[in-house]
Amino acid sequence: MAARILSSQLRTVLLSKGMLPSRQVAIARGISQQAEFSLSKIEGHRMEDVFTFPETAVATRDEMLSYYREMTIIRRMEDASFAMYRDKLIRGFLHLYNGQEACCVGMEAAIRPDDPVITAYRAHGWAYTRGVPVHEILAELTGRIGGCAKGKGGSMHMYAQQFYGGNGIVGAQVPLGTGIAYAIKYRNEDRLCVTLYGDGAANQGQVFEAFNMAKLWSLPVLFVVENNNYGMGTSADRASAVTAYYTRGDFIPGFKVDGMDVLTVRESTKLAAEYCRSGKGPLLMELDTYRYYGHSMSDPGTSYRGRGDVQAVRKARDPIMACKERILEKDLATEDELKDIDKEIRKMVQEASDFAMKSADPPLDDLYKDIYYNEPKFKVRGADAYTYVDSSSRESTGLKSKTA
Repeated sequence: MAARILSSQLRTVLLSKGMLPSRQVAIARGISQQAEFSLSKIEGHRMEDVFTFPETAVATRDEMLSYYREMTIIRRMEDASFAMYRDKLIRGFLHLYNGQEACCVGMEAAIRPDDPVITAYRAHGWAYTRGVPVHEILAELTGRIGGCAKGKGGSMHMYAQQFYGGNGIVGAQVPLGTGIAYAIKYRNEDRLCVTLYGDGAANQGQVFEAFNMAKLWSLPVLFVVENNNYGMGTSADRASAVTAYYTRGDFIPGFKVDGMDVLTVRESTKLAAEYCRSGKGPLLMELDTYRYYGHSMSDPGTSYRGRGDVQAVRKARDPIMACKERILEKDLATEDELKDIDKEIRKMVQEASDFAMKSADPPLDDLYKDIYYNEPKFKVRGADAYTYVDSSSRESTGLKSKTA
């Protein structure tokens, strides 16, 4: 308000001298503070009595810049992970989230911090949005003591407050998420559990068993299939007789949204979360997304799709570029502001990489620590029947909040 009552001449002088707060700078430059955006259409299954999806949504400048920033951080973090794996600083499995950033960022913007989330092993983006700092994620990937699981979990097993992983067994997180939702209902809490899985896991029998229990008991669970079109070494249409995954809950209402559109993901998740909290039972949500790299680092991702396929999606549907274009189209920021954000993120991710490199390897006696949470000491058997040591626990290393 203060900037609006300043004279045009005074605004110009203060702006040139860098004497206006950031919000007033934006107003002085004629930057919009919010805008209305069109949303992608959804496809529904048994959705008649669930909710009506809007055609437009309003987002503020701060919200759009936050989404752009968060998605860019995840992209840069995954690029850094790729480089460290290539340099053999990360060993074992590594499943990258590049291309799918709008899924976690859009959903996180629509749920609450105390809503539990559980997902599969392509979990780095979700670990970040759930509060794990970039430097702890990268340190965990390299197996260092500064990681979020103290170097014990690696790429596939990351956890945070109200984030239950990062699970290495295909589809195993779906019944676990159903159990978390059961606990929420048992305790009569106003929460829901977001339970994610991939198109490859959608054919697991335990997934359908979880659907049945969730519907039977009207559990507050949002089942989300991140359909990135490819499983491990094959396309979805070669692995699934029915690729309309949002219909595969049968008796559970389902819907499909554009998982590359952060605002469409946000708005659909808001409505779905409200439905699940209301006691009406579960919903099934399909996010139509795309992964740019192979299934894991051992999969080049080129034997079952051409390089041109990936480039075509990058050009037409990339979630970060789409967000950037919307910001600029609606005058919510300038090119220079976005470049400054990019520059800041590159610096932050580089510092996080340096932290991961410098963090020490966990000592051998860490094998006996943190076996159970908040338990008194007990005897742990070693490698033979004669060796026993005391269990213990210690404080986590590193920061507790995002470095961003």
